[in-house]
Amino acid sequence: MLGGIMHFERDRKNPTRIFYVIDEDECVECSVCLRSGCCPTEALYQPELVWPRTVRKNFSDPLKIHPETRIPGRGTEEMKTNEVTGRYRRGAYGMAFELGRPGVGARFHDVQKVARALAALGIVFEENNPVTKLMVDRTKGLIKPEVLDEKVLSAIVEFMIPAERLPQILDVLDRVSQEIDTVVSGDIISRVGEDGSVPYANEILKRNRFLSINGKSNVGLGRPLANV
Repeated sequence: MLGGIMHFERDRKNPTRIFYVIDEDECVECSVCLRSGCCPTEALYQPELVWPRTVRKNFSDPLKIHPETRIPGRGTEEMKTNEVTGRYRRGAYGMAFELGRPGVGARFHDVQKVARALAALGIVFEENNPVTKLMVDRTKGLIKPEVLDEKVLSAIVEFMIPAERLPQILDVLDRVSQEIDTVVSGDIISRVGEDGSVPYANEILKRNRFLSINGKSNVGLGRPLANV
């Protein structure tokens, strides 16, 4: 079987023999163990996946393209191409809240807790995001019930807000992060100030939260095409 958390057991008839068992409930279908060639007897194989377990592979295997969004990965392309598209204009922030990481994972019932808390504030979720595509009611942040117990490598909730709403959003995310059973991280995407300052930095630091200033130039070789 493929991927997941392994433990070993001894053969009852021959205690000197040890074999490994994969916990299918913890397996996120990332295909890492299969592609690694780690099994000397080639006992690992890819089983046929059916809905809703296919969600695990769509979110966890970096080589898998989401059938709904037609892009790989767990977020959108737009968040990584702002220097060309100019999608996040001054006075607005793009935000992403990621649940889980490699080796930890996340289940969609926790993702739904975040989505419901944000939906209660009237947040409009990013259209071309795979989590959004799983929602049955975006105004309430409700995800298809059959996938709520599915576990994935990680999942990202994405949205955009006017800058003045940041404190309110952070309050909600601080609260809901205490209610979920996995690691979480938040991203804020914005234009740097004319003076080179990061506009949201003080709001993060006054909450005693870790702040890592990162920049990406994914397309355009650093030559902005958007004059905003």
